[in-house]
Parts: sequence; C-alpha cells; structure tokens
Amino acid sequence: MPTLIVLRHAKAEAGFGKPDIDRVLTDRGRRDAAATGDWLRAGGLVPDRVLCSPAARTRETLARLALDAEAGFEPGIYDNEPEGLLALIREVPDETDRLLLVGHNPSVHQLVHDLTGEAPDAFPTCALAVIGLPPGEWTDVRPGLGALRTVHTPKD
Repeated sequence: MPTLIVLRHAKAEAGFGKPDIDRVLTDRGRRDAAATGDWLRAGGLVPDRVLCSPAARTRETLARLALDAEAGFEPGIYDNEPEGLLALIREVPDETDRLLLVGHNPSVHQLVHDLTGEAPDAFPTCALAVIGLPPGEWTDVRPGLGALRTVHTPKD
C-alpha cells in the first residue's frame, strides 16, 4: 500500500524585515525537525522520495530530518494550494512506495482532510500525518481515497 507522509515545516523565525521565503528555523524548530526524523526512522517510515517547498524553512526542516531519500524542490508547494499539492502528488513515479511532502499551512492541513475525510483540529509546526493509500498508481490519488493512520506532533 502506498504511503503519503504530509509534514508541515518546523517552527520558523518571525518574518520581520525578511522575505517570507527566506525565513529559517528557530532553535526549537531545528530540535523538532531532528526529533521528527528520529521518529520517522524508529517507525520504519523513511520515505523513498520527498517533495519539498523551496522555502528556506522547509529546506532546513528536510535537512534536519536527516533522511536518506531522493528530494525534489517544487515551487508549487510554496504556492500553498491543496489542489496544487494533489497535482504534484499525482506526478510521482509509481515505483515510489512512501512519499514525504514538506510544505506549509493551511494547504498541508487541508490536504490531509481532503484525502482522508478527517484531520486533527490543529496542525502545528512540524506536525505530520501518515496517510495510507490503496494499491494503485499515484495518478489515481484523489480526495477521500486515503486512510489517516496516525498524526504526530513534536509534543507527542
């Protein structure tokens, strides 16, 4: 069964005086991202492939996860539209068993809800959702098709 892991970037600095795309992680964000990488490895959830926003905070989150996976940086993730995220997911090669998408709220939270019909009330920084998908091709992924297996936050 294909697995989609949707991750919101870790805690970033305030954007005062800096373009939004250039915001980097805080100390807490760096710690949370590293701990999330440990959690993924411990749970056997290391992805085969990663789709990541090109923003500094998402790239740094991905680096701190310290996962050995092929990564692509997609400007469409930074656009923060759930429909755009779904379109990118549908382009993933079928040999990918486990995909990690690293993005931004509100689109990642909405994507989890759209794919599974459920989602936590809040999706804080460095929260992730593990979504099981039925056997098939990534091009077949559509709203309501997934099952929410678990949600993990840095406070879990």
